[in-house]
Amino acid sequence: MAPSLAGSVELTFDDGPDPVWTPEVLAALSGSPLRATFFVIAPRAAAHPQLVAAIRAAGHAVELHCYEHVRHTEVDRPTIEDDTRRALATLADLGVNPCRWRTPWGVQAPWTDEIAAAHELELCGWDVDSHDWRGDGAEQMLAAVGPELHEGAVVLLHDGLGPGSPRQGCEETVRFTRLIAAEAVAGALCHSRPISHEQGLARDGFDA
Repeated sequence: MAPSLAGSVELTFDDGPDPVWTPEVLAALSGSPLRATFFVIAPRAAAHPQLVAAIRAAGHAVELHCYEHVRHTEVDRPTIEDDTRRALATLADLGVNPCRWRTPWGVQAPWTDEIAAAHELELCGWDVDSHDWRGDGAEQMLAAVGPELHEGAVVLLHDGLGPGSPRQGCEETVRFTRLIAAEAVAGALCHSRPISHEQGLARDGFDA
């Protein structure tokens, strides 16, 4: 992967913040031109407000994932309406007012976009799935996603352990982040932005 390409990709992290792994991810990003987006689970953010502050202080974005990590297709609309209100209120207490929303697993129901619009939230997906939730090695992940990377590509990663994750920790996600950050530094790029309005919605799966 060309260093200039590494600097143009957009890293996104779901299921945090985690008291062990989020600081490690932030350390891996430190000193690089990359600016990441963290889609947080609201109760985890409330439990670790210092991590939310650290993410923002480092120049990264904090956005909405959920309050409870459930698929929209497995519950009714009022459940997700309540979940979204609770999550936004919790984040507001931390001084965070999200404008972007990545739903759990990227799964949407027919009414998800209406809930998003009601809260002026942009639904966000990804272009490249690292499959880090499986516990693959960093080099293996980089080799697998390399052909899919393109300028502005949104890469799905996880700084926390979500429901059903078979791995015990996020060590390889941290190492993968370090590899991408090193390439970005080598490319001498000045910045990489959080995900944009043009990004497509994610496919259904088991990795968000």
